[in-house]
This record gives sequence, C-alpha cells and structure tokens, in this order.
Amino acid sequence: VATMEENFPRGGIQRKTTEGKTPNPKLERDNLFDVCCLYIHSMLCFLLSQALCEGMLLLGCIKEVSDYELVISLPNGLSGFVPVTQISDAYSKMLSKQVAQGELLEDLNSLMDMYSPGTLVRCIVTSVEKSADGRRSIKLSIDPKKVNKGLNASALTSGMLLSGFVSSVEDHGYLIDIGVSGTHAFLPRQKAQNYIKAVKRGADLKIGQNLNCVIAEAKNEGRVVRLSVDRSEVAASLATERQNWTLSNLLPGLVVKARVLKVAPLGIKLSFLSSFTGIVDFMHMDPEKSMNYSPDQVVRRVKACILSIHPTSKVVRLTLRQAFLHPGGSPNQLSSDRMGAVVEESAVKAFYKQFGAIFELDDGTLAFARLKHLSKNRKSFKPGAFKTGCKHKCRIIDYSLMDEMCIVSLKYQIIEARFLQYKDIHTGDVVQGKVFALKPIGMQVKVTDGIKGLVPSMHLANGILKQPEKKYNIGDEVRCRVLECNPAGKKLILTLKKSLVQSKLPVLSNYEDAKPGLITHGFVVCAREFGCIVKFYNDVKGLVPKNELSSEPIPCPDKVFHEGQVVKVMVLKCEPQQERLLLSFRLSSKSAPEDKKECPPKKKQEMKYQIGEMVDVKVLKKKDNGLEVSILEDEGNVIASIPTGHLSDFVATCKLLWHCLQEGDVLPRVMCLSDKGEHIMLSRKSAVISAVQEEQVVRTFSEIQPGMLLTGYVRNVMPFGVFVEFPFGVTGLAPKSMSDKFVTDTKDHFVVGQTVIAKVMSIDEEKQRVLLNLKVSECSSGDSAAESFALLSQYFKEMKEIRNLLRRRGGPSMAQGLCELVPGRELQLVVQDVKEDGSALFSGSCVTGLTVTATRYHLGDKNIVPGEKTKALVLHVDALTSKVYVSLREELLKQRAKQLKENSQHSAIVQHIAEEFAVVSLETGQLAAIPTASHFNDTFRFDSEKLKVGQIISATLKVVKVNDHGVLLAVQGPAKKNVFVRVRNESETALEEMLAVVNHSLSLGDIVTGTVKSVKPTHVTVAIDDKLTGSIHASRILDEVPIGSFPTCTLKAGQKVTARVVGGRDVNTHRWESIHIVLFLGECKGSHAVFSGYLVSSQYNILKNWLEVEVTPDIRGRVPHLLGNLSFQVLKHPEKSFKNGQAISATVTGTDVTETNLCLSLTGIQSLEQGTITVGMVTKVTPHIGLTIALPGGKTGKVSIFHLNDIYAENPLGDFKVGKIVRSVILFALTSDLSFSFRLNPKSNSKVEDVEITCVKDVKKGQLVRGYVKSITQSGVFFGLSTSILGRILFQNVSPYFVQKHSLYEKYLPEGKLLTAKVLGVNGKEKHIELSLLPEDTGMPSVLPESLGLPRYGAEEEKREADDREKREELKLKTKRRRGNYESEQLFLSPPFLLFQLKKQTKKEKELEKQKKEKELCKLEAALMDPSRQPQSADDFDRLVLSSPNSSILWLQYMAFHLQATEIEKARAVAERALKTICFREEQEKLNVWVALLNLENMYGTAETLMKVFERAVQYNEPLKVFQHLCDIFANSEKYKQAEELYHTMLKRFRQEKSVWLKYASFLLKQGQTEATHRLLERALKALPTKEHVDAISRFAQLEFRFGDSEHAKALFESTLSSYPKRTDIWSIYMDIMIKHGSQKEVRDIFERVIHLSLAPKKMKFFFKRYLDYEKKFGTTDSVLAVKRAALEYVETKSSLADT
Repeated sequence: VATMEENFPRGGIQRKTTEGKTPNPKLERDNLFDVCCLYIHSMLCFLLSQALCEGMLLLGCIKEVSDYELVISLPNGLSGFVPVTQISDAYSKMLSKQVAQGELLEDLNSLMDMYSPGTLVRCIVTSVEKSADGRRSIKLSIDPKKVNKGLNASALTSGMLLSGFVSSVEDHGYLIDIGVSGTHAFLPRQKAQNYIKAVKRGADLKIGQNLNCVIAEAKNEGRVVRLSVDRSEVAASLATERQNWTLSNLLPGLVVKARVLKVAPLGIKLSFLSSFTGIVDFMHMDPEKSMNYSPDQVVRRVKACILSIHPTSKVVRLTLRQAFLHPGGSPNQLSSDRMGAVVEESAVKAFYKQFGAIFELDDGTLAFARLKHLSKNRKSFKPGAFKTGCKHKCRIIDYSLMDEMCIVSLKYQIIEARFLQYKDIHTGDVVQGKVFALKPIGMQVKVTDGIKGLVPSMHLANGILKQPEKKYNIGDEVRCRVLECNPAGKKLILTLKKSLVQSKLPVLSNYEDAKPGLITHGFVVCAREFGCIVKFYNDVKGLVPKNELSSEPIPCPDKVFHEGQVVKVMVLKCEPQQERLLLSFRLSSKSAPEDKKECPPKKKQEMKYQIGEMVDVKVLKKKDNGLEVSILEDEGNVIASIPTGHLSDFVATCKLLWHCLQEGDVLPRVMCLSDKGEHIMLSRKSAVISAVQEEQVVRTFSEIQPGMLLTGYVRNVMPFGVFVEFPFGVTGLAPKSMSDKFVTDTKDHFVVGQTVIAKVMSIDEEKQRVLLNLKVSECSSGDSAAESFALLSQYFKEMKEIRNLLRRRGGPSMAQGLCELVPGRELQLVVQDVKEDGSALFSGSCVTGLTVTATRYHLGDKNIVPGEKTKALVLHVDALTSKVYVSLREELLKQRAKQLKENSQHSAIVQHIAEEFAVVSLETGQLAAIPTASHFNDTFRFDSEKLKVGQIISATLKVVKVNDHGVLLAVQGPAKKNVFVRVRNESETALEEMLAVVNHSLSLGDIVTGTVKSVKPTHVTVAIDDKLTGSIHASRILDEVPIGSFPTCTLKAGQKVTARVVGGRDVNTHRWESIHIVLFLGECKGSHAVFSGYLVSSQYNILKNWLEVEVTPDIRGRVPHLLGNLSFQVLKHPEKSFKNGQAISATVTGTDVTETNLCLSLTGIQSLEQGTITVGMVTKVTPHIGLTIALPGGKTGKVSIFHLNDIYAENPLGDFKVGKIVRSVILFALTSDLSFSFRLNPKSNSKVEDVEITCVKDVKKGQLVRGYVKSITQSGVFFGLSTSILGRILFQNVSPYFVQKHSLYEKYLPEGKLLTAKVLGVNGKEKHIELSLLPEDTGMPSVLPESLGLPRYGAEEEKREADDREKREELKLKTKRRRGNYESEQLFLSPPFLLFQLKKQTKKEKELEKQKKEKELCKLEAALMDPSRQPQSADDFDRLVLSSPNSSILWLQYMAFHLQATEIEKARAVAERALKTICFREEQEKLNVWVALLNLENMYGTAETLMKVFERAVQYNEPLKVFQHLCDIFANSEKYKQAEELYHTMLKRFRQEKSVWLKYASFLLKQGQTEATHRLLERALKALPTKEHVDAISRFAQLEFRFGDSEHAKALFESTLSSYPKRTDIWSIYMDIMIKHGSQKEVRDIFERVIHLSLAPKKMKFFFKRYLDYEKKFGTTDSVLAVKRAALEYVETKSSLADT
C-alpha cells in the first residue's frame, strides 16, 4: 500500500524529501512498471463514463448551443449537456418571471445570444443517467454556486481566476455572481469595455453571460471583491501557492506550473502548487513535445491546465495541450467539410488494448478510435492488425474539442452509411428507419444512431389514422421521405404518405424552383371557401384559388378536399421574394375550345392575346437572348418578347435578323406564342405560324394521337434526348435514337430554338408524357426534293425581307452596300493582301468597310500581287460578319446568260458552301443555289456526305426567272416526279405547273365533291377523301355576296358540296395529312373568281382599334377605327356592328407602314375644308394649351382651350382623355396643320356666354372679359383672352395688397386659372390691352385673400405718382411678323416680358422711386418694432431669442413654430441651441427645454432617440425630476407600458423618495388598478423611513378618495387615526375630504370624536371653531347651539381641572 501511495498518490500533501538528498532516477525507472499498471487501471476507470460521478468538476468546451441547453464536449471524447435552468440564479429567476407573466422579457437573452461553440466553461456533474438504449446521459451545471461551492469569502485573494455570471447591470458596472455566499463581486464598466468590443455580442454584457474573471482586489475579508475581465490579464493568470488553493476548492481551468515526476506509456505524473500531484493521460500530452517526455529525458518544468477533480478520490487530471494554457482561449475546431469524411489510409500511431488506438490521418492530424469502433464486434477483433504503422480505412464520426482530436470508426457499416449527421440528409430524400416511439403528435423514427425524425400524425398514411398503434409497432422498418430537415436545430420531419414517397415528380423545396408550368405533388393543409392551401417540402406553401380547383365549379371546397390529401398541382405564378405561390389543380391547357364556350368572359381577362393571334410589333430593346418589343395595336402599351430562336425557322437567319434589327424597326405579322399575363412571348417562325393558322396543332394532351406529325421547336437538348415544345404548351421527348444516323452527342444534331417536325410515337396518359421521333425517314413525305426546295424558297424570302428592311432604313453606306451586293455581280477590286494559305483579300470603292476574300481555288491559275486591279464575281455575301466571298475564275466571269427551263437537269460545280445552302455554277456559268438540308430535321451529316468546293453534282432547276437573290433556285439530284412544292406566295401559274407533279390525280380546274368538315367565320374545311382536305375561303362561296351577310353560314358541317380546285399548298411539314387543296365553291364554270367593290371577311378587335379584313386568302386589309362609320354609337361600340365573317364594302385608301396590308375606309374619302363637321379621336392632352386630335385618313389637328366650349370652365381639359371620340368643326386648314373648334355656333356670338375674341377690335374699354392666366413675369401677369390675344395686368391692378414676394402670385394665380378681368385700356396701334383684377373693377373677390395679412397699397399721393409714371412709360413691341393668317392680330410672343422694355428713367423718376423704397422700409421697421406683433418667421424668432436668451418660453415657441411646419430636424436643432445658450444657473429654464425635447422625441422620434435624450437629460439635471417628467409624458401619450416600466426603475433607484411612490400610486389609480395600489402602499411602507409612514398613508388615502375606492380611503384614515390620535393635521385633512365627499352624518361623527379627544386647548379651540363654522354653513340653529354648549362644557371641565 505504501508503494502504491508513493507511486500514485490520491492527492493530498506530498511528502517532502530531506534536504541535501536527491531522488534516485534509477529507482524511478525500476518502479515504472508499477506506475504504468496503476495508471492504466485509473485511466480505464475514468474513460468509461461510469467513473463520472455526481459532484465531479470538469473543464468543458461548448460544442452546440440550442434554445434550451448547451451541449458540452468533455475530455476523452465524452459529451454532456447543461439545461437552461442550470446557468445561474439570476438567469433562472428571469426565466421563471417570463413563464409567470406569459410574455417575453426584454432583458432576457437566449442562450444563442450569449454563448457560442468553442467557449471553455467550468462545469460540475449533477447526474449520470442511463437511457433506454444503454447510453449514459451526463447532466452538467455551470451555476457558480455549485462550481465554486468549495470557496468561501475568506479564501478569496487577488489574482485568483474564477468563473462568474452577470447577475445585474448597473450604471457604473456589473454585479457578478461568483457563487461565494456573503461576497459581493463587482466588475467596473471601464474594465469590461475591451472585453465587450472583442467579443462583439452587443454594447453591454447580458444577464446570465459567463465570464472568466480575475480578482483585482478583495476587501473586508473577501466580502467585497472587484473583478477584471481584461483578456490579457485573464490569459496571463496563473494559480500560485500564495493564492492558498486547497484540494477542496481547486477548480478546473486553472493554469499551474508543474514538475514532471514520472513518465509512463499511458501518461505522465506531475507535481504542482508545491504539494499537489496529478496525472496527464496520453490524449492530453502536447503532440509537439511528446518526444521530450521520455523517461530518459524528463522535462522538469512544464505549464499545465487542470482538467478535472474527482470529488471523493481527489484525483486531479491535467492537460499539456497549448490551447488550454492561456485562460480565455478556445481549442482548435474541425472544418465542417471534414466531418463525415472517409480516410482511405490512416496509419496506427499507438494502440492501447484497454482503450483503443490513435491514428494519423491523411492530413497529419491525430485521431482516436474507441475499442468498440475498431471492429464489427468483439469476436472479430484482432489486436495484431493494430501494430504501429498498420494502415486502415476509417471515417470521422465526431470531433472532441477538449482532446483536439477526431473520433473515428473502422466499422464497415459506419463507413458505408449514407447518413451520418443531420446535414447529410436533404429535403426529398427517401430514407429507411425504425419506429421507436408513438406519441400524440406523431411517430418518432430512428434513421441512424444519431439521427431521429418525426412523422406528424397527418403524414402516417395517405388518409388520417385514428389509431396508428394498430398499424405500426415499435421496431417496425418504415420507408419515409424527408419533408423538412434543419441540421442546426436537429429537426427532421418525415412523411409516410405512399403517394409522396413513391412520387417521381420534381421535389418543390423552395420558392425559386417554382417555375410556371411545373407539375408536382403536394398535400392539402387547409380547405376553405376561397380555395385550398397546398404545402410542399421545406414548408413551401401555395394557394389554389376556387376557380382553379376543377374544370367544374366547386361551391364548397372543404367538402371535396380534406386535410392531408395528396394532390397533383401545377404552378401558375410565383413571387419568391414575397413567398407567394399560385397553383392550379387543372393540369391541362386552359385554351381548349370547351373551356372557351363555358366561360368566355374569364378567358378574356386571363389572356389578352390568344395563342395564334397575329400582331405587328416595334422593336424597343435588343437583349442577349432576344428582342423586347411593343405591340403596335396597343399603341406600344403592351410589352412582349421575341426570343432570338423564334425570329426565323433558320438558325443562321435568327442571328442575322437580330444583328440587323434596330430599336424602332417594325416587324409585321408576328404570332403570339404564349401569354402568361405579365410575359407575352411571340414567334416569327413561318412553319409554326402556318401550323397554328391552319389548325394543324394540338391544343391539349388529350388531342395527341400516335402517328401525328407536329411542327414544334427544340426546348432543351439533354445528353439522353431532345425536348420539343409545340404551340399551346404541349411538350414531348425525342430519345437519343432520334436520328437515322448514329447519335454520339445530341448537341451535334440539334440546337435550342430550332424548328423541327416531330412524329408522335407513343403517349403515357397517366404520366402525361409524349415520346417523339425526329428521324427524317419517319417525318418526311418521302419527297426530299420538294421539301428541301420549300426550305430554300423560305430562306431566300426571309433574306429578301432583311434586305428590304436595311434599304428602308437608309442607314450607313456599308449596310446599303450589303443590300446591293448579290451573288453573280461583277466587281472591280484591288488586291490588298495574299495570305500564306493562298487566299487573297481585296478592297474597292464599292465594298468599303467589308471584308472581301477569295480562296486559293477561286483565284484559279492567276498569280496576283498586292495593288493589282482585277475583276471578281460575288459568290456569297455574309451580312452577319460583313464578309463577301468572290471568285476570279474565268469560267464564272465569262458566264453566258441563257434561258433555262424549270425542272431541267444540269451538271453543276459546287463553288461555295454557306450554312443553309450551297452556291453552284451551271455549264453556262450562271450561279444557282441548292439547299444543304432536305428537311427541317436534316441537320447532321458525316464528313463524307458533306458537299465540297469543286465537287460536281446533278442539280434540278426550280426557279429560272431573274430575281432579287442573284441566283437561280435548284435542288440536288435528278428531278423526281409527282413532287408538290411547299411555296407560299407564288402565282397561280407556278401552282399549276407544280400541281402536275402532285402525288394525286387532282389538277387546277378539277371539280370535286366533298363533305364539310368544319365551318369557321372566314373559311370552311372540306374533306375530299380520307387523305385529302380542302379549304374554301369565304370569298369563294357565293358568286354574289349581299353586304352585311355571312357567306360561311350558308354551309353546315356534314353537308355535301361540289367545288372546283383553284390552288393548293404542301402542309406535310406541319400536319399528318399530306395535301391541302384550295377549292372554289360557286358556279363551276371558270377557273378564277373575280371580286370588286366589296369585302367578304372582317374581324374586329377592340384592343387594336381597327377592323381586320380579308379580301382573299392572300390579300388582307385594315379599316381604322375612325373610318368604320360616322355614327357615334357605332364608333363607341364597333363590336356590336361588325361580326367575324360579315361581308362589307370598303374603299382602298393606301397601304400601311409594313406594306403588307391595304388601308381601307367604310366612309369613303373625306375632304377636309373649313367649316366641315368631322369626327376625331383625342391623341394628346396638353395642359393649359388644348388637345391634339386624330382625323380619319391619318391627319392630325389641334383644338385650343378657348374652342372647347361656349362657356369657359375652371378645368377645361378635365373631360377629355386620350382615345375619346369627339365631333369638331374645322376652323381653318393649312398644309401643315389643322385648327378645330368644339363650339356649337362659332359664327354667331349673340347667345354665347364667353364670346370668342378674334382680334383687338373685339375688346372695348370697361368691358368685363374672362380668360386664363398664361404666365407671371417681372412686368406683370399675362392673361389669355383667346388663342391669339393676350392682355397684361400690372401688379398694382392684380390685388389691393402690397406683395413683396412674387411666389405668392404664382401660388394664387397658377397657369390656367380662370378669372374675370376688366379692360382698363386698349392701344389699337400697339395692340396692347391693359386689364385689372381689382375687386372694385370686377366685382369679384380679391385673388389674394385678406387672411394673408398683407399690407395695402399706400396713400392716394403714392397712387397718383405711380399713375403718372405709368403714363410716361412707353412700350415698344420689337418682334418680327410671322407668316400666317392671324399674325396681324397676335399681341405678344412667348416669353411675353421681352415685349415690354421701359425707357431710360429720368433723375426725378429715380428720386421718386428711391423715396418710395424708403417709405416701404420705414413701414417694415415700424412693424418689426411693434411689441404686440407676433413672430412670423425664423428670423423673427432669432431676433427674440437674441434679446432674451434665457427665456425657455421663447425657445419653446420657436420649436413649436418649426413643428407646425413639420420640420422636426429644425425643431431639434433649436432645442440643442437653447441648451447651449441658456445660462447654466437657470436650471428650471434648461429643464423646461429638456422636457420639450423629450416630448418632441416621444411624438416624432423613435424609442432609441428618446432614450438617448433621456440619458443626456439625466446627466445634466436632477435625475428624479427628469424621470417624473418622462413618466408624465408617457402617461399623457397613453404609452402606459413604457410608463410602468419607468416607474419600476424609479422605485429601485429612488426608493427613499416619497413623491415617487405617490406618483406611481396616482398613475395606477388612474388606470383603475386599485389592488395594485394597495400592494404598492405595503411596499412603500417597507421602503420609506418610519417617520414618513403617516404622511404616506395620508397621501395614499387622499389619492384613493380622488381616483379609487372611497371606502378603502376611509379605512386608511381610520386606522391611522386610531394609531396616531393626536395628529391634528391628519384629522384636519380627514375632515376636509369628508366635507367634500361624505354625508353630513359622517362629518358630524368625526367632529364629535375629535372634540372629545384629550388635546391641547389651542388645538381644541381650532376644532371647535371649525365645527361651529360647519354648522353655521350647513346646520340649523339647534345644531349651532349644541356646538356652543359642547365648547362651554369643555371650558368648564378644563377650568375645574385647573382649580383642583
């Protein structure tokens, strides 16, 4: 036992060696084995958590912080937790208070606000409990009363390092709870400032916050302690012998200087504080110095930190790791990405068979694996596999902060586990778990050992389970899906709904992913009358409105849908920032014909533009992905977009057109592809437009049939296939086997936006999926020549449109040059450079700014040198890159123009290859273009299949006429018979020739019989046989069409008709039928129908303001709104008079801006002559000027405000809005402009109230005239009498008041104000009219109100002088005459003041003016000196406060002046000035300003600004007064909560002040809180000195009488007087109150009692006198005599007593 005690003592005092004798090192080494055995035994006990017992002190590190607990990392990889109730006493009290009050306390901070991971804390084990799964739960406390329980006040000395918690925040510092009873610890505020700044957790320490404190000073035997938390002082603190530490009060976390006594494989034995011993285990040796701790090299002095103290054995464990040797620091943490990482090779550093192994990981850091984690189970464990240097695969499962080591596992199932932590789980993951608990809120599922989730009751099944315990048992395996995962809060919500778990639809877990059109699964959480709320993953919610619940109306959604029901929804609209989501249960397209019939009004609201509607647009802006355009029909108010890929069917043309278009360009006939309300998408793809117009499309999924051929465009290109979208939103997938050729990469075959023809292979109705095929062999008609030529024709047609666009624009010379350069043109060029590859660059005057190049092949045999002039032939012009490709070959330059025949076959040589076509030369030298693709889908060719320059091919000519393209059009290969060419707008001759080769027997002129398939307003579709359909336009049904009739209504579906073939078009690129025949129904005699003088098809769109008319299928026209009719009723509601398909007669007036439509008129062509009455539409309203109106025929005119009505109005333009239809009279017509009038009778003025003034002669002196104010200048007010006549009003004639600031005139005489004026004079020669607005002249009130308080003009003498001066002034009009009819009558030009130039003033005039100014100044000075004058401006107040700087009343008035104008900042500035200006001795005056400033901040400021002012006021004034004033302010502004909080503060701070208690009592009684007042009196009596008690009770009773319970007040007085019967002052107060509030009986009872008291005669005399006065006032003669008798008796009694 002695040996054991010596080698491994259990603490206590170390035996001192005799002086002069040194320890024998050899003996230590001999006993090393014994030490190791003992050490291993001790370590084994500790590492197992059973060794942790109640009361054990430990140093821990915060690992995680949650709302209700701290998770603490303990040494040797253990973990414990600190409940929120084990922080400190002060914090627990605040928690209890919050629970009791049921509302959040402002001072109570959450654990997350005060603690952060990585902070070291001292803790004590409060309990070790065993859980159901065999794990041990370690419960800890960091309460200083428990941690520091070994300390007492006398043991506290300066330099000690303790744990403390903030218990109270005071004015000058903080009260700290260090857990030592009888000790008050205080931390000065200045000592804490550096710490607060470094921690960055707010501007103040918080109650419950943990601090490492050093005792700076201990007084009164430790009863008063001053602390410091300075980080440098704390970090440098050491525990020394002088601090008198003992084993009973030793604390973890103390840093000590120690001496190494013995070294063993598992640790070190140390000596510290001269007499204590402790151990350091192998995990806590410093890794950098581990070699220095060998038995041969004993390090004698080390720094160590105490880790734990066992409560019974007193074993002290220490650490030598550097992170713990400086208090206040924190250990190193593991990066988040390393947690859960698998390390392929980790080397064994050391193996301890009782505990585990230490490994070195791939990054050099050490890791520890417990014994149970080294193998699957004990049987399979092989110690031999863990020799030093052996390598193993492991996974990091945890990190021990206290050991600064990773915890790893070698178990296979952990290494391969899918989930290790909560952060590994993602929303939407499907997981396996085990049921481990069934609770009322749901079922708890264990996913892995450390991950548990909750399945709410709603999610236990597709329906709602009433008895879940019957379906699920504890231990059952379940397959769930993650609804929500919050790793920070360790919260995992799962669902067992089969529909959600098995769903293959996208997971919607955030609002950003909710794109319109997305279809997914969700579950109903609420069904109400307004619709359903559907929830998705991660708490994403959306609303399904009532109209989107079903195609059929649902009156009561709550009866149809139930909570928890899984539904499939489609996203309609999402606003991620507002977290709003609009959904629909209607998954099919909304534009089906059935829907339209059911509720047409709603459809109009939802979609302004129907898909397939043709519009003209104007380019607003070019963007990277397309164009932003405005729709012309809506006058540019509707913004839409055209993606770059939708500008053309050809990818190359899309880029070129985007490049060529500029802002302001007009694009005609663009189709609406989708209208989602805010976003309208348009398309210019001709194939897509044709498909929609000819109804060769599918509108909904239900219409799709296998075998259909549909025209669409590539939506997305993925490695597994191509997604194709069709008009109306149907989308399908073409898998990777989409082409006839082997597909290596789908991106080599198709690009996004490309036009394709797709064949439907199969459909999946349940999943709403369509599988497509894009093989040319499947999607083609089998006639590649016809299809490829149709593509080529369309390409050149679009190129022609681009050239026309550039020509119309006129732009730079380079663009014009590109338009003129066409293939086949000869150019004179100069060689600029010859490159190494043999190609050459050229320049020339006709190709300025362009790159002209010829390849080596096209130079032929010519040897050219730079500077040489040569001829060249243009082969191709690339407008996108501004490149021109030319050839110098002789056979091309010497071309012989020869008339060639169509469909003739020729041998051709390939000369140039472009993206969409190749240029070839024929034997004659003429150039032709052949398509490189035979079909829209023919986009990929192997190198061997591609055309090469110089290659000889066979070409069949298709277009041989000279055209704008410069080349003939041909197709590759021999001509095939029975080809029907897809050409849009060719002549009928071309159609006849092409019909000869159609794959059927029909030809032009043939008479056929068919069945009417469908009847539309403008055309009828006829089925000829199973494969052929024909179309009869409305213009080809009747020979004679009555105006107003509907030709298509004469036919009905199913009716047999006989018709003649008049044309045809190939539609196999956009429908599964092969041929569409154009028929003519009528007299089947001739081959053509001729129409003249009438139109047979019309449709009206109210949004476009025109009728759209079809003359024939190819000729369209438009009737503008104003040319529709002269009748007002028809123009207001044109949709009632014009119906689709109605025949009308119109006159051609021209073509529109796009040159694609005729401009028509239904009212003929009108002549615009003076006096003509016409209709027009308001296009612009110009304030104070008039209107601009549009006329039929496109002309515009103007209407002045003087011509709007026969009676002038205050707001003449108020009734006119843009778009209003008006009737007007033409006053006069010029070539440039028109002038109109709305007056009823412009020629006669006899019966008109405001007669029109056309010239100066119409104005007479003395006449009253009405008009509008035009402008105000230095010369006066200019007044409009008519369009061309202006008059002037001098300022003295405007108002009888003198106005110094002209801004007043602008305020009361705004431009356009209607006034009545009197003509003072008319100067016919100068055309000058003087007017007056004075009340005595007009009889109207003054334009400037009297309330302004303006001074009137001076004496008559001054008036006379002014009149004389005005007579001497001569005005000269120096203006040039304008051309026009009314120039001679125009008075003033703008600006008017230029026309009034005064003569040079004489000396006398100058003198008079000077005198006048002097008089005005005298008047102003006299007014300012008037003592009764109220200040009017800031300057006035400044003068006043200068004269009386200490007057708070003036300063407060100054502040009020600014507040009336809501100038808060200026009012604040005035208050600050006042505080600086008022003398410091004038305390009351300063206090008045402070109170005003508090009032201002309370009304107009924030809580922060108010508290800042309050804090300053408390510093500069007597605090109690400031507190009381702020309480009054709060009470007056009804902020009762703030007032109550402030009163509580006052009661703490001024508890000895009686006035504070009384003020609070008054406040409570006014609030009706009588009971609270009673409790307050009890508190007041405890706090106040005894001598104040009687007065306090009396005052409380008085308050009760005034505001509370009078009975209680009486009781207070009675009890006081029974205790203090000789207090005459109380009796007197009681009497006064009872006289006011009590009955006469009660008052007399009091008087009777008081006169029978034994008091001094002087006092008794006072009471008798009061009693007598009362009876005289309220009593009778008898009662007065009774008082006198009582007084006499008292005197007699006293005298008799005196005698005895």
